Amino acid sequence: MLTILGDKQRYCDGVSRRNFMKIGALGAGVTLADVLRARAGQNPTTKPSSNKAAIMIYLPGGPSHIDMYDMKPEAPVEFRGEFKPIATNVPGVQICEHMPLQARMWDKFSVVRSLVAVDEHSDSLVSTGFSENVNRTQGHPCFGSVVSKLRSGAGNDVPPFVSLRGSGSPGLEPGFLGVSHRPFSPSGPGIENLRLASGIQVDRMDDRKNLLGQFDTIRRDIDASGTMKGMDTFAGRAFDMIASGTVRRALDLKNEDPKTRDRYKGVEQFLTARRLVEAGVGCVTLSFGGWDTHEGNFKQLRTQLPQFDRGIASLIEDLHDRGLADDVVTVVWGEFGRTPKINNQNAGRDHWSPVMSALVAGGGLKMGQAIGASSARGEYPKDRPYRVPQLLSTVYQAMGIDAGYTFPNGSGRPMYILDDREPVSELL
Repeated sequence: MLTILGDKQRYCDGVSRRNFMKIGALGAGVTLADVLRARAGQNPTTKPSSNKAAIMIYLPGGPSHIDMYDMKPEAPVEFRGEFKPIATNVPGVQICEHMPLQARMWDKFSVVRSLVAVDEHSDSLVSTGFSENVNRTQGHPCFGSVVSKLRSGAGNDVPPFVSLRGSGSPGLEPGFLGVSHRPFSPSGPGIENLRLASGIQVDRMDDRKNLLGQFDTIRRDIDASGTMKGMDTFAGRAFDMIASGTVRRALDLKNEDPKTRDRYKGVEQFLTARRLVEAGVGCVTLSFGGWDTHEGNFKQLRTQLPQFDRGIASLIEDLHDRGLADDVVTVVWGEFGRTPKINNQNAGRDHWSPVMSALVAGGGLKMGQAIGASSARGEYPKDRPYRVPQLLSTVYQAMGIDAGYTFPNGSGRPMYILDDREPVSELL
């Protein structure tokens, strides 16, 4: 069994979280054949989603809303900080001076400035619509796992849910949908699982299938008489996913135009996400940077904001240029905002769950907006307060998925995808 170790992320709580998963097995010790078998055995009447896709971008640690999309230039200096706002190409909307690329194309973005979060260093709320505390006992599935479940009948050469973040995070778990809906994660050496063994050509795969049919006594079906039936068809489909090369080619950025690769230099995960949705993946999730800025907030953001700006602007521009803007919805957010008042000791901002911002693009939603407002010092929602599950419900709607759909949990009880399902009406 191959274990993939992703990047470490250390937060202010002192806990170092390393993303991981097992392949040979897409998680929890199940083989790819097991995953395909589990999906095929599900209820065939499950309501399918549309062919739209989602890119879920997570900014771990909690990005500072007041230094990005909800600036307060009239507030006292200990609140407004060091950055200045700049005008976007949409009258009346301003964002941070360190994000000029987004400012020039704001008609392709919208921001919700009045989101209320919870005080948890976890991606569970923005990924599942439920806090990590709730999910410890209820195990609600993340967004990508719901997409995987509803697209289980699609072709098996492209996984419906891919995480560029690795696995092991509360916000990437399938919960009561089961391990077959965990994300595929190509981080680290895992990409090797999408290549044929050294020296093996595609035209020799049939020989390997025949050998497996003769010698694999574990993955075979047994008929009523107890006679073994040949190779398990799901193992054959596992071979097909590897041999087709669709995802492998999408992950190989050498297949991209050199000029495009240059635009994404240093922020390649945004390019990889675009290539994966083009290949047919239903949900791609990635994380960018570290935003737990208890100290040196402005020093860190001066470097990080321009990089993020280039990545997200390039991604959205490409989706528009390729005619995919209405078919791909992109969401960018963290677990909470940062304290509007700067801490004097370290020139940092601390955790702030009463209000945060989230960026949205595409998916047929209404762009060119700043939705809701926070108070004069960016402390609380002033109007149009929305809760995180409401924005998540809006994203589900953009994907053609009814957030009121139910799945049985481990006890067989029907559970809604989201309990809090009222959408952000300005986006529809």
